[in-house]
Amino acid sequence: MSIFGNIVSAIFGHKTATAATQTAGGGGAAAAPAGSSAGTATTGKPISRQELEAIIEKIADGQDEDLDWHESIVDLMKLLKLDSSLGARKQLAKELGFTGALDGSAEMNIWLHKQVMTKLAESGGQVPASLKT
Repeated sequence: MSIFGNIVSAIFGHKTATAATQTAGGGGAAAAPAGSSAGTATTGKPISRQELEAIIEKIADGQDEDLDWHESIVDLMKLLKLDSSLGARKQLAKELGFTGALDGSAEMNIWLHKQVMTKLAESGGQVPASLKT
């Protein structure tokens, strides 16, 4: 799975990008997957930045460590218990189309955080087809 896919799974609590959208023909809302961190199923419909932050805040509330996930891609990945090494961030940058130097600079990290938060909100917890590997 892609790094972005791992982020989606860690926040929205599902193992695959296509789980949780089984409402077609069923008429009801999809149930949250067992063990869901957010307690909510993904819909694939855009959500607001505030809704996304509320979901992540619930995850942060269960942690002992105080991380600046609002601003830092490294802290966001640590909060989600994902590899936040330079190698992982380089891979994420490639997935998301970063065109600058893959050197772990503040510019790269700020861009990554902004893109991850934007894409998470736009996708409503689904991994966009362009980011599936």
